[in-house]
Amino acid sequence: MNAPLNFHAVKAIYAFEMARMWRTILQSIASPVISTSLYFIVFGSAIGERMAQIDGVSYGAFIVPGLIMLSILTTSISNASFGIYMPKFTGTIYEVLSAPVSMVEIVIGYVGAAASKSIILGLIILVTARLFVPFSIAHPLWMIGFLVLTSVTFSLFGFIIGIWADGFEKLQLVPMMIVTPLTFLGGSFYSISMLPPFWQQVTLFNPVVYLVSGFRWSFYDVSDVSVGISLAMTLVFMTLCLGLVGAIFRTGYRLKA
Repeated sequence: MNAPLNFHAVKAIYAFEMARMWRTILQSIASPVISTSLYFIVFGSAIGERMAQIDGVSYGAFIVPGLIMLSILTTSISNASFGIYMPKFTGTIYEVLSAPVSMVEIVIGYVGAAASKSIILGLIILVTARLFVPFSIAHPLWMIGFLVLTSVTFSLFGFIIGIWADGFEKLQLVPMMIVTPLTFLGGSFYSISMLPPFWQQVTLFNPVVYLVSGFRWSFYDVSDVSVGISLAMTLVFMTLCLGLVGAIFRTGYRLKA
């Protein structure tokens, strides 16, 4: 018979990680909000007024879902990877592993906190964007659904990176060299239908395209790919991450060295 979930352990890990966000609120909240606001001012207000509409949506409003998704991806990964890497770096991870806390409880605590931070940030950016460009949300429940699903998925991905990394350089390697370029090339600032046919096909191999497309559909009812495919691709990536996390705890990879 499986033991019931230890909510006290989950709450302790979750509260510790959330407290770190409030201690570093300038870095974790203020900095990404200011950076994204600059995008809205430059691309949304200044340049957007001189550009034609895309799929019937003004350019300033069109980039809102993409910029929110950009912040969600990067902060989910950085929060989760840093959250699990620091106990490894200081050696306190052995206290967590030797405590009566299961793998599931550890993952829920760390990944849940990282996803919560990203969701809070995403909602703040959403409200901030309204100050610069008018936009509407056609499917608010789907918008929340994609927001939560993406935050959890990429927090799991960040958790894996945090366990894999054996130095601060590697901690930043994947987000900087892979995730950020994929996000910029994933349709955050444009519709992939604006690309030449060859590059449209190449872009379909970029998983971020499906996240941005599905999230944008929840705002304006327009998308580059079917919303069903976007949802399926997100769930597939989440399943892969869950499988990798399970394998890491079963083998003790870079946790029990």
